[in-house]
Amino acid sequence: MEERRLLEEYVAGGGLMQLATVGDDGTPRVCSVWYLPSFGPDRLHFISRRDRLHSKNIDGNPAVAGAIIDNPPAELGLTGRGVSFTGVARELPGTGNDDVAAAFAARWPRAGGVLSAMPDAASRLYEIAVSEWVLFDEENFPASPRRVISAG
Repeated sequence: MEERRLLEEYVAGGGLMQLATVGDDGTPRVCSVWYLPSFGPDRLHFISRRDRLHSKNIDGNPAVAGAIIDNPPAELGLTGRGVSFTGVARELPGTGNDDVAAAFAARWPRAGGVLSAMPDAASRLYEIAVSEWVLFDEENFPASPRRVISAG
């Protein structure tokens, strides 16, 4: 399906994602994190320090949402493309995730030192199990750019 192919292309090609978490008081917070995507099942992995607000929020409430922009337009009126998602996040154990850590380090080589210091480091890998995607693509679907796509 064309929609799914474009979604995977945009997610795989992105670098930073905006991640929204919810605090204990119900206040939403947004942060930017470098990520590693995988599909079938749809997962997004990122590294964060355990003492960061979004990491603490995930400990208390694993529901997350986020967005990845592909080729952001320079001004209003130009076509935009991007993906948003909802899902459930969790901190992965400090050991036993060598395959994810290796793939993350291959994509983001400067993360290698943080990854090799686990489980003793203050940082951890986090995993988002995506439950739903929304593709927004004004370029390929100008008449109806918003497309809801089930997670694979």
